[in-house]
Amino acid sequence: MSRHLSIAESLREAIIEEMERDGSVFCMGEDIGIPGGWGGAFTVTLGLEERFRNRVIDTPISENGFVGAGVGAAMMGLRPIVDLQYADFIFCAMDQVVGNAAKMRYMSGGKLSVPMVLRAPVGITGRGAQHAGNPESYFMGTAGLKIVTVSTAYDAKGLLKSAVRDNNPVLFFEHKLLYGSKGARAESGAVDGSSDVPDGEYTIPIGEAALRREGGDVTIIGWLLMAHFAAQAGDLLAKEGIEAEVIDLRSLVPMDFDAIAASVKKTGRLVIAEEGPARGGIAAEIAARCAEELADYLDAPIRRVASPNVPPPFSPPMEAFYRPDAARIADAARESVAG
Repeated sequence: MSRHLSIAESLREAIIEEMERDGSVFCMGEDIGIPGGWGGAFTVTLGLEERFRNRVIDTPISENGFVGAGVGAAMMGLRPIVDLQYADFIFCAMDQVVGNAAKMRYMSGGKLSVPMVLRAPVGITGRGAQHAGNPESYFMGTAGLKIVTVSTAYDAKGLLKSAVRDNNPVLFFEHKLLYGSKGARAESGAVDGSSDVPDGEYTIPIGEAALRREGGDVTIIGWLLMAHFAAQAGDLLAKEGIEAEVIDLRSLVPMDFDAIAASVKKTGRLVIAEEGPARGGIAAEIAARCAEELADYLDAPIRRVASPNVPPPFSPPMEAFYRPDAARIADAARESVAG
């Protein structure tokens, strides 16, 4: 049996199940435990403060402080799920994430571990440059971190449960337009990330991509919101007789390069869609590795569809210009096939 859940609902269910399964799991963050409140910025922890008293901890507005507290708690044997209201605020805690969480296991020769999950909402949603970033690429080069990016409710639950049980620090990125929250927290322009979620226990291994669409003409890679736009681009292309293979990475570290390689070897063409600046981005890393290892299989140049190298804008028309969409991804795929 299964139920059709939104991403917000599936994340909440995963947290409840993990807290019931393991008494060392707890949540901390801003506005996540206010009685009668919204359950954090996007309703994920709604009602948890009543169900798990003293294990859903409201924090001051000090990301450096409460992320550091999460690192310390994890080192002492607990499993914190730390909630950032917006992923942009992770920069207030960079030393705790990069200098401490990512390095403690290595510096201690494996004697210490930091089994902490840091949940962070990403993407432009009419909130201006300081609440709209996709900072995933900042952490690709930080050894010691795992990076998860979810696009469906099914994946959100299974991957969050795996992240909680992992003995490494996991950055768990969620897109604000995919939550499916209702009422006061509904997002304008939301994309449906809901899916059927099994009643029973399940996990999804971190590091396995998902094949969203099969095709033999061109490979399109996306994650988070771009996984949905890549699939929409595939639908557009199919009407023209171009069959795109769409891969949702689901996690960036570790990355399922085997899935990428298998697809590129089949199609001979690659388009990578990324919300965020092209310069120094994740798409650039994927393209570089494909150029190094798969050059003999490529029949056309690798194409990146990404945001301009400017901060995210506030104006809705400028947001639409800034963020890649299905039409632009399809255009890049057509150029690849034609060229």
